[in-house]
Amino acid sequence: MSSKTALAVTAENTDIFEEMESSVQSYALSFPTTFDRAEGAYLFDQKGKKYLDFLAGAGTLNYGHNHPFLKSRLLDYISRDGITHGLDMHTDAKENFLKTFDEVILAPRKMNYVVQFTGPTGTNAVEAAFKLARNIKRRHNIISFTNGFHGVSVGAMAATGNSHHRNASGIPLGGVTFMPYDGYMGPDVDTTEYLDKILSDSSSGIDHPAAAVVETVQGEGGLNVASADWMRNLEKVCRKHDMLLIVDDIQAGCGRTGSFFSFEDMGIEPDIITLSKSLSGYGLPFAVTIFKPEYDMWKPGEHNGTFRGNNHAFVTATAAFEHFWQNERFVNDVRNKGKLLEVALNKIARNYPDDDLMGKGRGMMRGLSCANGEVASKIVRKAFSKGLVIETSGSESQVVKCLCPLTITEDELLAGLFTLRSCVEEVLGTGTAQG
Repeated sequence: MSSKTALAVTAENTDIFEEMESSVQSYALSFPTTFDRAEGAYLFDQKGKKYLDFLAGAGTLNYGHNHPFLKSRLLDYISRDGITHGLDMHTDAKENFLKTFDEVILAPRKMNYVVQFTGPTGTNAVEAAFKLARNIKRRHNIISFTNGFHGVSVGAMAATGNSHHRNASGIPLGGVTFMPYDGYMGPDVDTTEYLDKILSDSSSGIDHPAAAVVETVQGEGGLNVASADWMRNLEKVCRKHDMLLIVDDIQAGCGRTGSFFSFEDMGIEPDIITLSKSLSGYGLPFAVTIFKPEYDMWKPGEHNGTFRGNNHAFVTATAAFEHFWQNERFVNDVRNKGKLLEVALNKIARNYPDDDLMGKGRGMMRGLSCANGEVASKIVRKAFSKGLVIETSGSESQVVKCLCPLTITEDELLAGLFTLRSCVEEVLGTGTAQG
């Protein structure tokens, strides 16, 4: 047997992923197949099986897979040998992105912000935000909130509540003080009052913070939602105590809650905002940290990185702004589908009054909270067997989270919800209030 034939035989009889890929992989364990292509709201595996995608790259594919308008712009750019990698040098792709971001997103919202191109991941955008806040205020401490998730690089991980991620750090995680998120102490407790009292007491033991970082909807934390009143009160506390307000809009932003920024209708003005995930619109790595111009205190190269200039992502992000965010019909459609999701999930939950099922979330960032992670995992596994890709979130993975593309059709959305309902029925029984 020739060496080439031997290699072929070995490859045919070996699971290459099991042999060569680290055990740190996670989504592959939940969805044990090899995907081959994707279009719109669907994934297809090597055997041709079609899966409706209610995961969407964990919120990275708000406009679906391979959207034709974005794809054509990218292919045109590649075909003319447009710059792929340019460090942080000026390119026409970056110029078009900045102009369009300002004209379509920032200016209509009367938002005046400077754009920092960080490394291409959300956690790097958070790292940049923390470094900037600490340098501006000359203080080290950051306030974060229970169940918050801000990334798994060491600085961002220090502000992440989940013990599964924190325990993997290998070192003590410092520089962050955790406070209770909205609703953590019950629906009648405004936890910003506690934060204010702690910061007002010189003997509380809390070092004066440089900033507070918050998600308006805690995606990985279990779809906990901050009210507009709570967010406004948090901003007041930040102003009172000379702290910056950082909104981590990495998962909740780019339209996921029904407006481009998740905080638009809350009457707040964050000092710093982090964006990533669906910013490129196409699943390409891309992250930015944006902040008020008076806080642009960086020296050249202080926050560096080889991949600060993903020009392919600039192209598709610009196309997404033009195609979707100048289109009022798109925004209204997203809001309507968010309401449809809310009604459908609440209806499923009402069928199980004794099983601790509850609809959670906001906009098209919603899910079903289950009694525990075991129940949620059973639902997710059954969903995959029926051709629905969906994940869990929450401190105990107890929330079945719907993150379907914003561009999903109503028929596709209803089909996915029908499948989800059937899976809940198989796990918990047929319920008590069918309808």
